[in-house]
Amino acid sequence: MDQRWWPEEGLAKRDAIAYYERIAQVLLPHLRGRPFTFKRYPNGPRGPCFWLKDLPPEAPPWFRTAPQPAKSRGGASVRYALIEDEPSLLWAADFGAIDLHVWSARADRPARPDWAIFDLDPKGGDAIEAAHVLREALEALGLDSYPRTSGHAGLHVLVPLARVHDSDQVRRFVAAVARAVHRARPRLGVAIDVKMNGHGQQFVSVYSLRPKTARICAPLAWDEVTPSLDPAGFGIAEVVRRVDELGDLHAGVLRGRQRLGPALRRFGG
Repeated sequence: MDQRWWPEEGLAKRDAIAYYERIAQVLLPHLRGRPFTFKRYPNGPRGPCFWLKDLPPEAPPWFRTAPQPAKSRGGASVRYALIEDEPSLLWAADFGAIDLHVWSARADRPARPDWAIFDLDPKGGDAIEAAHVLREALEALGLDSYPRTSGHAGLHVLVPLARVHDSDQVRRFVAAVARAVHRARPRLGVAIDVKMNGHGQQFVSVYSLRPKTARICAPLAWDEVTPSLDPAGFGIAEVVRRVDELGDLHAGVLRGRQRLGPALRRFGG
């Protein structure tokens, strides 16, 4: 517990676990029911890490799982963990899962995601401007969206969906909107990554710590996405304060029932 995970920040392993315990009430709804992959740092964020798709054998017997067939195993199942409650969340953090990675679909309907994900990587461009161009494009399609920091220099934008579209449809939709944004503003210099929308892809959860920086994937309101925003500026204390004052700014992501039919028809999907 006393491992100095981020010495430049004065933060130890116990601080990461205490953070997850403190914000479990708002974090857990974003994890529940979604296949979870352990990205384990056994010696802390400065050491090597490795991915574990199956629930680790060290896990306690009460840990819930969601078996899912895997092409890489010839159709055999992966025993994905489910982070359903505070004990499972804190066990995962103690095990070395510093950042938390889940599917954009839930285990009961794994082929039907309820998020479309836009991952904005600045690549030397302006992620703030790109996010607003993207928002305008989504609004023109009648779709609400939710921005958040990535924990690094970029931003993520999520579109909550009804669970009626398959992963291929969602990915085609995201790719088509990304192309439209680039055509509208070819000099933005921002990459919009679409691959996290594929079936079985893992994506970092909101409120997740990021190992390299001890910064957090923090939910935002759109009026906070301004030129003065520092996407890498949200640490533990700041996020806890925001949760205390604002609650979960991304609660709406969990209640989304939006359909892509008109957008898919517009883009030939």
